[in-house]
Amino acid sequence: MSTQAHIEVRDLTMAYGSFVIQRDLSFTINRGDIFIIMGGSGCGKSTLLRHMIGLKEPATGEVFYDGVSFWEAEPDVRNGLMQRFGILYQSGALWSSMTLAENIALPLGEYTNLTASQIQELVSLKLALVGLAGFGEFYPSEISGGMRKRAGLARAMALDPDILFFDEPSAGLDPISARRLDDLILELRDSLGATVVVVTHELASIFAIASNSVFLDGETRTMIASGDPHKLLTECANPTVREFLTRGESSGAAPEGAVMCLSTGKA
Repeated sequence: MSTQAHIEVRDLTMAYGSFVIQRDLSFTINRGDIFIIMGGSGCGKSTLLRHMIGLKEPATGEVFYDGVSFWEAEPDVRNGLMQRFGILYQSGALWSSMTLAENIALPLGEYTNLTASQIQELVSLKLALVGLAGFGEFYPSEISGGMRKRAGLARAMALDPDILFFDEPSAGLDPISARRLDDLILELRDSLGATVVVVTHELASIFAIASNSVFLDGETRTMIASGDPHKLLTECANPTVREFLTRGESSGAAPEGAVMCLSTGKA
């Protein structure tokens, strides 16, 4: 796996007015990582994702993509960066009045000069990649929750992004569907060479797919650990991190890699 920095978050503070959600966040996501943003409920995981994809400007700090400062870039440069993103929201966020094929075709029609027949071919390909070949004429209400997540993923991949963002992709899914989605994320990372950033608190997914992570603590309002979750499980003595990562789960093998772990002073 490459160790080339793809995304860098430096000294980032997230706030709503005077209320600070998280402060002093600094971490690096390497090209090809499956990077997990984890932590307890309400700690700011999804808010961090919104800062990274351009939906909310940080109070202080920067987000860099291949060395380019996202929030200091000119609007046209920023828009160009955003077109490299593919985003799967927690609900799938499909247009209910459109078929799956129409949902996937929407960004292709908006941001490319492809002909209708070329778009149709790409839509069929994206649906096949997520195991939904033949479902293009179905509406979101006519398929299961797991299928809607996969359709949302097909739309996220429409423009062949080099970075995929997922907000709680396993939320609302049964364990079998969640595992299938994890397997699909791994397959797509390997086949597309994309960098993947995932917000989740699901331990099964974290240990199945993650190569790197950051842990956000709601009490101290900052990051208290980063690195491969397998190594955090075996090497990090921080009680908050250990409590989160040991909810009845075993550590498995611990691959090589550096971790950062801060003590909270808790007993």
